[in-house]
Amino acid sequence: MSSQASRPMRSAVPKAQEQGFFDRIFHLSELGTDLRTEIMAGLTTFMVMAYIIFVNPAILTSAKVPDQLTVSAVTTSTALVAGIMTIAMGLATNRAYALAPGMGLNAVVTYQLMGAMGLTAHQAMGVIVAEGIVITLLVVLGIRRYVMEVVPLELKQGISVGIGLFIFFIGLVDGGIVQADPATLVRMGDLKGIPVLITFIGLALTLFLLARNVRGALLWGILGTTIIAIIIRAVTGTNAFPPGVAQLPSRWFAAPDFSRIGDVSFSFFTKLGVITALLIVLSIMMADFFDTMGTLIGVGRQAGYLNEKGEFPQAQRALLVDSLAAIAGGLASCSSATTYIESAAGIGVGGRSGLVSVVTGLLFLLAMPFWPIVGVVPQQATAPALIIVGWMMMGVLSEAEAEAEDGRQIRLGGIDFTNLEIGLPVAATMLLMPLTYNITNGIGAGFVLWTLLKIFRGKARQVHPALYIVSLAFLIYFLRHHFGIAL
Repeated sequence: MSSQASRPMRSAVPKAQEQGFFDRIFHLSELGTDLRTEIMAGLTTFMVMAYIIFVNPAILTSAKVPDQLTVSAVTTSTALVAGIMTIAMGLATNRAYALAPGMGLNAVVTYQLMGAMGLTAHQAMGVIVAEGIVITLLVVLGIRRYVMEVVPLELKQGISVGIGLFIFFIGLVDGGIVQADPATLVRMGDLKGIPVLITFIGLALTLFLLARNVRGALLWGILGTTIIAIIIRAVTGTNAFPPGVAQLPSRWFAAPDFSRIGDVSFSFFTKLGVITALLIVLSIMMADFFDTMGTLIGVGRQAGYLNEKGEFPQAQRALLVDSLAAIAGGLASCSSATTYIESAAGIGVGGRSGLVSVVTGLLFLLAMPFWPIVGVVPQQATAPALIIVGWMMMGVLSEAEAEAEDGRQIRLGGIDFTNLEIGLPVAATMLLMPLTYNITNGIGAGFVLWTLLKIFRGKARQVHPALYIVSLAFLIYFLRHHFGIAL
């Protein structure tokens, strides 16, 4: 055989060895996948999740607090936590789940904890660490199923939709589409200025990309809108944007900023009072917990991870990594990290193993030095992403799932709002979150109304005993903080 003919065989040996190495670690052959597919799936997942690198700093740095978070620190921490915890998920579970600071909870940190309640940034992150510790304990003690059974399905759906409406409303405000009004609370904003023009351009661009099923539509929408904003600012000379925003950066990358890692405080207990602090931690914990369970099951079903009973085998590992990610997000000052529904994108192109998560995580880590680019992005470029993500979170309202007698999963209709004992508590949960900029108010009102209406209709035994305790605690919270009654 000639030397030229032998070359392909020699080059194929390392490739086979490489495939064998990853096959031994991630069981690629057993899962019906290969190295190339897993790498492409990891890249796909990163592309559809990378918008959080831009959106998370935009939200967390918008609160004006004494120890103001910076774009450099939040961007670094966002990419760092997403990278480390996604890799950890892949290695611990060998499943293609990816994690990053969660949409919704970052808005709660900014607008509820640091905004309405006046906590400093390190106190707000202390709340996140506390809720992560609570979730971790629930997972370690094996009582997560108990928590899921306590809260009715309709209230869990209402919590998700309420947070979605919260994010949607923030997007409208950040984009200048709506603004405050002393007579009607809110009204349409001034739609003639350049900033709101950027919002509409970004929304149209993002919707076009979504309609065309473009991978990473939110990311490309943010980047495309930012480029358009830079061009418009350069052409018109407008000063509608702060210095450095919608302008080419003076540098494209820089050393990561780890200055806010570990900057947390639990003094929020003293500032808010023990009962209020515990209820806030409980509210955030429930929002985080139910979102994670829904994501693990939803993505797991698409990937074929569930067994014949619709259960997720070895869910304990995935839940443990996710709960530790909440703690990590608080410690890194980038808000609670959680499993992303966008993980389905990588699975959609064939990814199945934890190698997808490892690739995604490494790409997040490589993004850390590029934080100077994030500071260029105007809030009008991220507002469309908030609007779209808020809408996506409302999807749980349209359908529910149940298990038939033969074990099959069947789809049911959405929430029956004509039923007083169901519709009113869910509506209160959904609407009070955006209207009061406070998820605790929404969750608390839903719990209290649900329990009272069950009692009023003679169905007190249908309410779980634990729900009575939680509802009473929320009732005390309302009486003390909104009615001014000393208890």
